[in-house]
Amino acid sequence: MNKQSHMNKQAWEYRAYEFWCKRDGTPSEKSIEILKDPRASLKKHSKYFDNVEGLNIANICGSNGRKAVPLSILGAEVTIFDLSEENKRYALELADCSNTAIKYVVGDILDLDMKKYQHHFDLLYLEGGILHYFDDLAQLMDVLYSILKVGGKLILSDYHPIKTCITPEFVYIPKYFNREPFQDDISYKQFFAPDEQHDFPSVTLSHHTLSDIINSVISVGFTLQQFDEHKGWNGENIPWEFTIVAKKE
Repeated sequence: MNKQSHMNKQAWEYRAYEFWCKRDGTPSEKSIEILKDPRASLKKHSKYFDNVEGLNIANICGSNGRKAVPLSILGAEVTIFDLSEENKRYALELADCSNTAIKYVVGDILDLDMKKYQHHFDLLYLEGGILHYFDDLAQLMDVLYSILKVGGKLILSDYHPIKTCITPEFVYIPKYFNREPFQDDISYKQFFAPDEQHDFPSVTLSHHTLSDIINSVISVGFTLQQFDEHKGWNGENIPWEFTIVAKKE
């Protein structure tokens, strides 16, 4: 595990389970929402998953299982790869409360056992602010390409790089081409009381331009099939997220 992953693992194992319960409800409470309509839990990504029954899906950096569990209910065999034992605890409890099962592998995706997972998955799903945890996108994409079966599909949805350059007041910060890793607060620190926040470990992040991301997908051999940009969560007319659909020919 490299230094960046080690720091991020420490951060994501600090009170993450407590955060998920604060934001999403307990696993029992969250399961009620998911069971009502599993496909709705995939939100804007549901259109990319026509029929997952019988598919072997890897949910990379799948966090607390809020996407893996609905996919499992819909008939897929889902494995989460993530750094955090705290995330694993919530995800497995969520699956159990939802009367389904998922696999959960804690560790750095860059250190994956290729003898076990090479050409193993039908579909790879990454979403929700993952890429900034990796300094070397080419290395990540090489791993993803290796664990996907020929004919398999990559669905990669992440924050639009321009999003990090715009303040909440819609002021542009001229840092788009900055590529040096930097330390920042973990995303859920704000959910805790101010007098508790000084105890939270920092994460180490990297900024990637849109061309960095797209070229990293293409360069390892993926065939780009679709690229979508999404507005802000409240309908703001700025690029907030994107989704790439690519295939291993």
